Amino acid sequence: MVRVLGGAQTEMLTFVVVEEGRRIGDNSEMSVPIPAAKVNGATTEVASSPALHPDAYDVLQRDENTGVPLNTPWTFWIDKATRGSTAAEYEANLRHIYSVSTVQSFWSVYNHIPDVAELSLRYSYHLMRGNRRPMWEDEANCDGGTWRIKVTKRDTPRVWKELLLAAIGEQFDGFLAPGDEVCGISVSVRERDDLLQIWNSDCSLAHKATIMKKVHNLVPDVLFVAEFYKPHQTHHAYEGEKSQGNAPILIGS
Repeated sequence: MVRVLGGAQTEMLTFVVVEEGRRIGDNSEMSVPIPAAKVNGATTEVASSPALHPDAYDVLQRDENTGVPLNTPWTFWIDKATRGSTAAEYEANLRHIYSVSTVQSFWSVYNHIPDVAELSLRYSYHLMRGNRRPMWEDEANCDGGTWRIKVTKRDTPRVWKELLLAAIGEQFDGFLAPGDEVCGISVSVRERDDLLQIWNSDCSLAHKATIMKKVHNLVPDVLFVAEFYKPHQTHHAYEGEKSQGNAPILIGS
């Protein structure tokens, strides 16, 4: 979750995803806005419209029913950040893409949404554990925080993919304090360097974690621009009840 300045208005296009709760294969669709970009004054599509064929919906349903189960379900979300937005305004702009509970359905969704490199400025993807929303104030998130990692744009797609796979494969477990868990992964497209975040449930346990050691092991040749930990409740825009005054934790590379 990031509440910052939105870019200039752009023409919009959509890609089609399956909405959770509807019968897959009945042509029920939910459109999620993805902006077009202007290059030399001309509008160009940065994300094609991968509308799934009805047969693909059937494949998703099959994958959910017969695929290799994940430890917990995970949910894909998308949003566009704007500076000064309230939690309610942010939530209104948040779009649910799809929830997955098997390895195969994860890949089905991942492969049918635009690559993160195709998103325009200020858009973010999130993969959150269960039904929790990518909001600081969500009751399942309010006591947590995120490891925030700035990466160059050429490295964003690879780091995003590696973090997703580590999350759904529960590869961070040995790098967390007992009683804590990774509950989300986010990527936000910015003007210069992009921002990736690893969400955890309990910020009071973050100092005992070695999450960044695992991250560096996943992408040993990637040099991060910056990396630090920040509890949700230390954000100026946080609107929930505050229970601690933790400061950001800088993490040496």
